[in-house]
Amino acid sequence: MTPTLDQTGLIHFLAVGGIMFAIGMIGFVARRNLIMMFLCTELMFQGVVINLVAFGAFHGNFAGQAFTIFVLVIAAAEASLALGLIVLLFRHKATLDADAWRELKG
Repeated sequence: MTPTLDQTGLIHFLAVGGIMFAIGMIGFVARRNLIMMFLCTELMFQGVVINLVAFGAFHGNFAGQAFTIFVLVIAAAEASLALGLIVLLFRHKATLDADAWRELKG
């Protein structure tokens, strides 16, 4: 039998996950540096992962943990693509400011 969370513990985990997601969203909107925007996206992913694990533990099943593994794999793939793209963009214009890339010409 797997241990489950009580409702107070669930609320605490959900609050931490929500705060992490909100900090990541505010950072993504407020920052113009591409690396900081990328890190804020990862922070939002981690806030969602905490909520998924908390709901899985609260309900006593492993669906939240299984979906967390899926989200982490997607986040790793996104990280490799984003960092590769950031390096490519930095080599092209020598800046990481998102405003410099607003008008891309093909």
